[in-house]
Amino acid sequence: MTFASVALVAQDAAAAASAGAAKPLFVEGRGAIALALLLVSAAIVGGILWARSGGRVAVRRMAGLDAVDEAVGRATEMGRPILYVPGIMDMDNIMTVAGVTILGHVARTVAEYDADLEVPTSRSIVMASARAAVQSAYLAAGRPEGYNPDRIYYVSDEQFAYVAATSGMMARRRPAACFYFGCFFAESLILAENGNAIGAIQIAGTAETAQLPFFVAACDYTLIGEEFFAASAYLSGEPDQLGTLLGQDLAKAACWLAVIAAAAAGTIAAFAGNGSLAAGVAALRQAMGGGG
Repeated sequence: MTFASVALVAQDAAAAASAGAAKPLFVEGRGAIALALLLVSAAIVGGILWARSGGRVAVRRMAGLDAVDEAVGRATEMGRPILYVPGIMDMDNIMTVAGVTILGHVARTVAEYDADLEVPTSRSIVMASARAAVQSAYLAAGRPEGYNPDRIYYVSDEQFAYVAATSGMMARRRPAACFYFGCFFAESLILAENGNAIGAIQIAGTAETAQLPFFVAACDYTLIGEEFFAASAYLSGEPDQLGTLLGQDLAKAACWLAVIAAAAAGTIAAFAGNGSLAAGVAALRQAMGGGG
């Protein structure tokens, strides 16, 4: 390497170091987003504190969750098992977390009815989490002896291998109630149609919008989008979960009002020719990450 090359390398290193030192700690022009994040966090914390203090948090009725007792009771009367599918993704997916959480509440009802619960999983960590949730539910119901870990098992990481095994189990054991709560893809229609063919009561919930039409067509009840994530709070009635729902709803209402106000201000500025108002709307849009 020549002296000239060494000098160029040193110059480039010095330039890179100076550029790194001059890099700001926060992205400029995003103060409004930071403020919005703080307000949303404050609304959620406030909602939790309100619920903990005994404040009433009303959650609208969800027919699908109200039908859990009916589905489990029917399976018990018929002497047939209950199938619970927590989706095909791992525990790093928020829908899987919600599905396992709901499984705990369903398992408690199953324990109270002394019914047979079958939980095939497509991930080993989901299997371990599902076993822990079901065991806790049986303990809470006062029936620890009814818990059978062999009924919560791993099948396969492969999407259609898992679906084929689960569909075969459905055809053989003919569960009277099928629950699908989690993240689903192309297998949603296969599972739901198999359950429909054996005459099972089916309740589904997911936030995958592309799969919702299949569940709506083939299942008796379907939790759509945010209903699925609110199901745990609806079933448990825990203050922290209800307060979180309240805080999120307050934040959404504030966003709706802000959008309406900004749209009205932009419309007035466009028709009235108010330059200062138009400039204010453009500055707000820029601060929120929109175009200039």
